[in-house]
Amino acid sequence: MLKSRMMETNRQKKIAGVIQKDIAEILQNAMRESGQGVIITVTKVQITPDLSDAKVYISIFPTENRDKIVMETQEHTHAIKHQLAQRTRHQLRRVPELHFFMDDSLDYIEGIDKALKGDLEDPIKHPEILPKRKKI
Repeated sequence: MLKSRMMETNRQKKIAGVIQKDIAEILQNAMRESGQGVIITVTKVQITPDLSDAKVYISIFPTENRDKIVMETQEHTHAIKHQLAQRTRHQLRRVPELHFFMDDSLDYIEGIDKALKGDLEDPIKHPEILPKRKKI
């Protein structure tokens, strides 16, 4: 693994925090205005070492329309980036390219919870029944 991937600099962490907070507000306002009754959370933002790209992981509740919402978010990336630039114009010289991804952590936890409650087959006896988790 590359060193830059393992160790995030303080600058990357600070910029990721600013972007996470502002994108969360932008997306939550958009959901509120659309009247869809959806809660959207930005769970994590990863910035490349050259600060040119940002991976934005979002979690959506309820999960029924999440694929549609993720696709809409990806389609409106330019508008989201523009709003982010307006909010961070005094903090960032250049806003990184945004790439949105679904965070499946809650689904993974829910699957484990169901298995432990006995709603599913015993994952200890049959570990192959648990889906493989995507790494963030």
